[in-house]
Amino acid sequence: MTIPVATCTDLGDSVAAIADRLTDPAVIGASDDGRTHPQSLAGGAAGIALLHLERAVSGYGDEALAHRWIRAAAAGPVSTGPAANLFAGAPALALLLHNTATTLGGYQRAAAVLEEQTTILTRHRLSAALTRLDTDAPLTMREFDLIHGLTGLGVYHLRRHPDAPITRDILSYLVRLTAEREEPYGRPPWWLAEGLSGILDARFPRGHGNLGVAHGMSAATALLALAVLTGQHPPGAIDALSRLCAWFDQHRQSDDIIGASWWPAYVTDDPAPPTPHRPSWCYGTAGTARAQQLAGLALDDAVRCRRAEAAMVTAMRDPHQQTLLPEPGLCHGKGGLLQAAWRTATSSSSPDLASQLTTAIPQLADILAQQLRMAPPKSPELMDGAAGTALALNTAYTGAALTTWDAFLLLA
Repeated sequence: MTIPVATCTDLGDSVAAIADRLTDPAVIGASDDGRTHPQSLAGGAAGIALLHLERAVSGYGDEALAHRWIRAAAAGPVSTGPAANLFAGAPALALLLHNTATTLGGYQRAAAVLEEQTTILTRHRLSAALTRLDTDAPLTMREFDLIHGLTGLGVYHLRRHPDAPITRDILSYLVRLTAEREEPYGRPPWWLAEGLSGILDARFPRGHGNLGVAHGMSAATALLALAVLTGQHPPGAIDALSRLCAWFDQHRQSDDIIGASWWPAYVTDDPAPPTPHRPSWCYGTAGTARAQQLAGLALDDAVRCRRAEAAMVTAMRDPHQQTLLPEPGLCHGKGGLLQAAWRTATSSSSPDLASQLTTAIPQLADILAQQLRMAPPKSPELMDGAAGTALALNTAYTGAALTTWDAFLLLA
């Protein structure tokens, strides 16, 4: 489905202005947490390179500038250790170079080296995860999640080589992780003893079940769904996807305030009813509804698709929900909702809901562009700063995401 470009006449100028601010890799400062290391998608050169790559491929940017940022992302030793993941180190750089090689060309030798390194570290992570499953030890967030764990590594492998043994092994791990088995207190097998930060937390004395994309089961749902849609899924994948969907259905909410389905960011043993979360990508409707739509497409479940699309429409049109997203970025802000809504609209088979989304997308893009003109993001980074916001606006402006840059968000 073709999505109309945003109506704001200077939206393209707004995107170009951000790109012009991000010409020199020196704009990235140093930090102690590794967020701005060159190979970081979240805050480093790798993430900003995605903006310039998409701009170059779409004909609105400078190919030489894209290469400049790619070289900056590859500068220095590449992390392949325990901290490497889809958002940092060899896997992040491997995903960037795969996108580059398939769009602009080149980088094949470097991409092959990074692929080998990423496969080795994935094998190590899989081995540890399977040992944990064999011993029935508690699941940790960093084992499976999108940001740090095997689901994130699965994103790279499914895009790079969907029919490879390593890809099938990651998907088989998710099947086993979600296998139906008796659990204490009726909790699902993906229940975490930790809090939302991935460590033991007194606020979560009995742990939690995480529904988000960044650190929870929406990511596993989306990855399994994408594998099914590509025809590259192991035995049990459809059953695993169905079990996950049943859990999301169990916790799906609807009330007069929201006017459509919504899902909590997480659930606990607390009997108190959950409250709606902001409609962000990381933990809210933007990410969860897109994952549910993908699951509906994979399972040929039209009701699930329609419910997810209606939830996205409400998130886009409800003024109350808009006030919950004061930030512009991809992770916590309007940029993530805008990109997720665009992807949802392009996959919709419901003419009425697709029409509502295609009307709301240009409107939100205009609001976001106006916000950027009044208060440009101080941070240049991809996840919470200028680069990611510009990418979402570029999608709205051009009506395309030619490099599929949003794959790392599991939106595509």
